[in-house]
This record gives sequence, structure tokens and C-alpha cells, in this order.
Amino acid sequence: MERTIPYPSSLTKLAMREELSRGRRFSEPHHPYRTEYARDRDRIIHARAFRRLEAKTQVFTSRYSDHFRNRLTHTLEVTQIARTVSTALGLNSELAEALALVHDIGHPPFGHAGERKLNELMQSHGASFDHNLHALRIVEQFEHRYLEFTGLNLTFEVREGIIKHSRDYSPVACPDLAEYLLDLRPPLESQLIDWVDEIAYNTADLDDAREAELLDFDLLRAEVPLFAQAYSAVDRAHPAAREKLKFSEALKDVLNVLASDLIETTATRAKASGVNSVDEIRHHPHRLAGMSNGVAAENARLKQFLTANLYSNPVITEDRDRSIECLERLFHFYLSKHDSMPPDHEQSALAVPRHIVVCDYIAGMTDQFLLKQYRDHFGSAAMSTPTSA
Repeated sequence: MERTIPYPSSLTKLAMREELSRGRRFSEPHHPYRTEYARDRDRIIHARAFRRLEAKTQVFTSRYSDHFRNRLTHTLEVTQIARTVSTALGLNSELAEALALVHDIGHPPFGHAGERKLNELMQSHGASFDHNLHALRIVEQFEHRYLEFTGLNLTFEVREGIIKHSRDYSPVACPDLAEYLLDLRPPLESQLIDWVDEIAYNTADLDDAREAELLDFDLLRAEVPLFAQAYSAVDRAHPAAREKLKFSEALKDVLNVLASDLIETTATRAKASGVNSVDEIRHHPHRLAGMSNGVAAENARLKQFLTANLYSNPVITEDRDRSIECLERLFHFYLSKHDSMPPDHEQSALAVPRHIVVCDYIAGMTDQFLLKQYRDHFGSAAMSTPTSA
């Protein structure tokens, strides 16, 4: 029997179709059996920067344990949710999948803490670091796999989504990004990515916190009603089940509530807006993808709980802070010492300000490669008590 998806309306007419694409920077013949967005998806998966996500921190560094999510497994979880949500809405699931796969490709070592530190270091040189903008430079400049062009030559919509999936940029403040239609909204596939990203990391980080035995279960149920309700329902249905399995079942239900609400609310908002095409989506004054106010508030409570009770836990912060000190000291070392980076980076620094090349070099490192570089330059003894330069 063919399965139908019971959501309020299909948004097929609002799907980003490849024949409407603004194309690639460098013209290429069409592939005989893959769509343009499927090709983008495949190019991202084969990129070196994508493979390096396997050795970059999500929440727990690999020095704590190798059982927890890393940046790559997180990306795969975001991708499967994006594929499910976009398919249920009748949108272009291949575009959504490509956007999900690439959304974190610009992250530096040690997660958001590494991004904040690099941004701080760059601000002292009148510049900045943003992982989305860095991701755009990766796919445009740093990846070298093809004879006829630099970068991955991704379609406009994927490149646009890299920078616009999570925020709007001011055309006045970012004139260098003018080609990406900063005064317009991105397609719905792109608008969904930040929401599915939150669903993925909120539920996964809760799962990892429990696995690490850093979760106050009673406090969780007291402060996150969405989880408390899901767990109570599971407990009533399976009172004799193992606690770990009841937790997993409840967490699965939480994810289902969040994803289902995102699907239903996005469909309802799109229908109410009266938009009938991707172009009208672009010109709409507001983004249409999102959760209902009530479920968004529950999701925010879960995020607040994790911020207060996991991300600030000394088990995580002490290891993270040591690693960030290593990053900072390496930045100053590479900045001040010529011929300290690989030859191609040193060559680039002759034409580009050195602090930019240093930042790019560090941002591309995995956690363990950065720590190895630190040991190589400062010695193993310095690892226990690194100091900022």
C-alpha cells in the first residue's frame, strides 16, 4: 500500500526546482542521471573539508571519549532530519540534503568555542571569523578536485544557503556578498536548515549528556516539560522497561514532536502567506519556515537547560579551555614566525594579510592535528598548562 503523509498541504509548487537554478559559477554540461543538487550533494561528501568533520568537536572532545557525536555524525543527523522534513513538505529534498551536509563544513577545531576564539583573535586585526562565511570560501577557493575550476563549483542556491540558512546579512554591511541577494529571503529548503540543526543538536546533546552521566534526570523533567511529558507517557506504557530504553524512547518522541511541528507550521504559514512560487518566497518580508510559538518555546527551554547544565559543566569546559589556549598560542606563533606554516600557506601570505592565512590554516585543522602541532612546537610538557601568547 502506498503511504501518504498526513500533513496539511504539499508545498510542491514552492520547491526549488533545478530548472529555476541560477546555475554554477562555471558552466558545466548536465549529468545524464543526476540532478544538479544531487551533484552538489555528492561533491560536498567527497570534499576533504567534509571528511575532516569526523575529527572536530561537537560537544565532547575526543580526549573525553570516542563514543559521542562529533561534527560529522551531527551533520549526518541534521541531514536525515532535513531530508525527512523537506520530503514531507513536498520540497526539494536533494537541495535540503546538500545544504544540511555543507552547513557545518566551515567549523574550526573545538566547536563554537574555537569559532569564538578565532573571531576574537581576528578582531584584534580589524577582521572577523564566521564559520558560514568560511564555509563559502572553502567550497569556492580551498577545495581543489577539478581541472577546469577552483573550488567545488556548487550551484548558486547551495552557495547562497551556506551563508543565509541561519541569518540574514545586511547588503550595506556585507557588500562583498552582494551576489547572494542579501535583500531577499532564501528558498524554503534553506530556511529549514537552521531549525533542523537545532532539533538535531538539542536532542543529540541530551542523549550524549546522559551517556556521559552528566545529566540530572530529575532537573531535566522539572525544567523541560516537553521531555517530562514524553517520558511520563513512555513510563506509563512500559513501567518495567530499562531506564535507558525509556529515556531513548522519550527522546525519540521529543524529536518527533519538534520535527512534526516544524513540518505542520511551515506548511500552514506558507499557505496563509499566499505565496505561489519560489520567487514570491524570496520577496516575502519574513521567513516562513519555523515552529509554532508553543513548540518553539519548549525547544528553547531544552536549549536553555543544555546551556546551563551541560555546556558549562567543568568536565567539558576544562578540557575545552585547555584546547582553546593551544589554539590561541598557535595563532600567535604562526603569525609571528615566518616559514612556520606549510609552503603553500607561506606563499599565500605573500599576497594576503598573514593573519587571514593563519586563521584559514587553523580553521581547517582537526582537533587532534591542532594539538599535535602544539606539541610539535611547544613540547608535550606544555600540553598540561598551555599559556596564551
